[in-house]
Amino acid sequence: MPASGTVKTIQSPFKVRLAADVLKSGGLLAYPTEAVWGLGCDPRQPQALYRLLSLKGRAAEKGLILVAADLAQLLPFLAPLNSAQLSRLQASTSHPVSWVAPAGEATSELLTGGRPSIAVRVSTHPGVVELCRAFAGPVVSTSANPSGRPPARDLLRARCYFGDRVDYYLAGDIGDAPGPSEIRDLCSNAVIRPAATALSSQERSLG
Repeated sequence: MPASGTVKTIQSPFKVRLAADVLKSGGLLAYPTEAVWGLGCDPRQPQALYRLLSLKGRAAEKGLILVAADLAQLLPFLAPLNSAQLSRLQASTSHPVSWVAPAGEATSELLTGGRPSIAVRVSTHPGVVELCRAFAGPVVSTSANPSGRPPARDLLRARCYFGDRVDYYLAGDIGDAPGPSEIRDLCSNAVIRPAATALSSQERSLG
């Protein structure tokens, strides 16, 4: 069963390529995801990561989520995984699931928060998938809001929050997920944060 991610419109290929170029140049991007608008950057560029954390007012020790079009894009950031773990990462679910997985030794502490793990998700949101394909890699995904404020659910709110401090806003629709993704531990399959049935204070915990 495909993950929740139905959208009304898909971004134009030209705008998706422009957004990918912004990421490659070290810029910050706001873009729609499965449930809310996200803030993203190139996970391999420390200055972009510092800038994103500063813009959001997010503590570095909280870490950041990576979203990708497929598993292959995430593997460079992960420690070697067994077949069961690989299957979990690729499994289709009825709602978005982010996995806390063992991080590779070279993965930035700005992504892991200094822990031996990193949160990752293979997205089924068409806009996120196309963005990651155009970028040719995973993208940082943290909710588009100053820490402690509700995540933006539309372009207008995202612009009100950040204005020209974000380099590009990739217009499009969020998916139909009712709230932030479920979070599971990849090694044990234990639920760390259940799937949201509606937007709530949970959105602030790993957004």
